[in-house]
Formats: sequence, C-alpha cells, structure tokens
Amino acid sequence: MPRGRKTSVTIRLTPAQHQTLLAWQRATTIAAGLARRARIILLLADGRTITDIATAVGVSRRFVYKWVHRFGQDGLEGLHERSRGPHRPRRPLPPALGEPDDMEVG
Repeated sequence: MPRGRKTSVTIRLTPAQHQTLLAWQRATTIAAGLARRARIILLLADGRTITDIATAVGVSRRFVYKWVHRFGQDGLEGLHERSRGPHRPRRPLPPALGEPDDMEVG
C-alpha cells in the first residue's frame, strides 16, 4: 500500500471540459505547454496526487500547483499562457499614402 498524504486538491470536470482537455493533450498542432497543462488537469481529475503528477509530467510540484490554481480560477482559459512583458501603448500608425487628410479643398 502506498504511503504518504493524499492531496486535498480535487477537481471535477464537466464532460465538455474533459473532452476539450483530451483533445488538447492529443493534438499535434497546439503548443506543447498547453498539452502538458491539459495532462496535469486530467491526471488530477483522475485522483492522482500532486507528487505523482509532477513525476509523470516531468515538472515540479510548484508548477503543478500553479496551473491547478489557474484552472480553478479561470477554467480552461486559465491554462493559456499569459503575456509576460509590460504592456506598452502602441504608437499610432502613420497615415497611408494616398489617403485623404481631413483638409478642406477649396
């Protein structure tokens, strides 16, 4: 019998969430990170411990907790990567050549 604590973190997925996460895990056209995060959530929903999930996926326990927390807050949208850099205001584009200005022609 395995020893150690069982995790107190549990997740119940809706059938739609489960299907979406399975599709992300199996997809070859999405980012590998998103597929990895989908696998983490699926393993947790199956009742695996955080330590087992971290070992199976090849990441740290902290990484698992981070994505479980984001999924708990934001659902599937929380598993997408967020922007890391500071948001800078974009410079306005110069007017295209040949576009009329707001000048009066007299």
